[in-house]
Amino acid sequence: MAGDLADTIHKAIEHNPDVLVTQDDRRAIEQNVREAKAGYLPRVDVYAGIGGEKSDNTSTLAATGEQGYRGLHREESGITITQMLFDGFFTKNEVARQKATLQAASYRVLAAAEDVGLRATQTYLDVLRRQEQVELAKDNLAAHQRVYDQIRMRSERGVGRTADTDQAAGRLALAQANLEAQQGNLRDAQIAYLRVVGEMPQDLDMPALPVDVMPGDLQALVDEARQTHPTLASAVADIDATMAQHEQARANDFPRFDLELGATHNSNIDGVRGADEDLIAMVRMNYNIYRGGADLARKRSTAHRITEAKNIRDRAEDQVIEEASLSWNDFLTARTRLDLLRRHADAANATRTAYQKQFDIGQRTLLDLLDTENERFQSEINYIDGKYRLMYAYYRIAASKGQLLGSLGVMSPDGGPQN
Repeated sequence: MAGDLADTIHKAIEHNPDVLVTQDDRRAIEQNVREAKAGYLPRVDVYAGIGGEKSDNTSTLAATGEQGYRGLHREESGITITQMLFDGFFTKNEVARQKATLQAASYRVLAAAEDVGLRATQTYLDVLRRQEQVELAKDNLAAHQRVYDQIRMRSERGVGRTADTDQAAGRLALAQANLEAQQGNLRDAQIAYLRVVGEMPQDLDMPALPVDVMPGDLQALVDEARQTHPTLASAVADIDATMAQHEQARANDFPRFDLELGATHNSNIDGVRGADEDLIAMVRMNYNIYRGGADLARKRSTAHRITEAKNIRDRAEDQVIEEASLSWNDFLTARTRLDLLRRHADAANATRTAYQKQFDIGQRTLLDLLDTENERFQSEINYIDGKYRLMYAYYRIAASKGQLLGSLGVMSPDGGPQN
């Protein structure tokens, strides 16, 4: 039975722009990881050039026997292969940073999908709720129609009063207005469903509640939310990324070593006619001594980024705890309130039945009968509202832990982590 709700959530996630934005961000960061790993691989450069050259040096003097510029047609080509041997752990920390950033982005995809899933669930339940209330309004209209017909027949026989007929007609019109209002509410719910899901609702089934993920108490909910909520997990991954970035900033504290292999094929170089070829194999070291304090500034900057990321994590944790607490409070309130609303509706139905019998034998006035009919209708409306509020509270608790999609069997979008 939860399949239809799961399908609705899947459709909502597929076209939602918030989810699509986070998915594209994640895919871009995947390429950043590949780019960072390229630092471990050799770099191959090929070059070629052709043009004119004029030279005046000892070689031209020996070749011509006189001083002055000697013009030749110069050609050059070559290949260089450079393999990083040690770069102060820059590449290692860059890969770690990008992997942590990718993890954070994956959790952001899941968090966006959870939010969309909860909105889709709300619109799904709203459509079902409004459909029930429309049917209830139709029953209420039919009941008022029966009372009106009964009063009109009495009036036509001369045993009823015109005022009673007018009063019954007025209540009948109110019942018709109530039906129109409920039908309007249903159309509003269908429009909201269309906006979130991308299509109009059709033949929605009553979903099963995610009772398996319900915690025993508020503390258990908060503890679990701290462990599984994707927003908090994303913030933790961001801390890992900034710590790797801070380590990366220390790369210039070390010398860099590269293995360089090369070959050149040149002609007419520096005024000497003929081929000029080289084969080289070198280990090169480069060690920057001073860059105007830029390296120190970068390390201080990344240290502040770590503190910022930790504060963002703390803020995310506060928000997760708040949402978990609110969802749990809503659940408790809705559960207690639903029992009271059911008692009220049962009492109103029993009163309506008793008043109908008493009205038939003249012990109750028409106003008594119409009032109890209206109270029954309103009590049932309130009960339906309460029933669906409690249902939504179950799903809200699952979402407050980041487990809504998992509880309904909906796959996480884009292959991100699944809680």
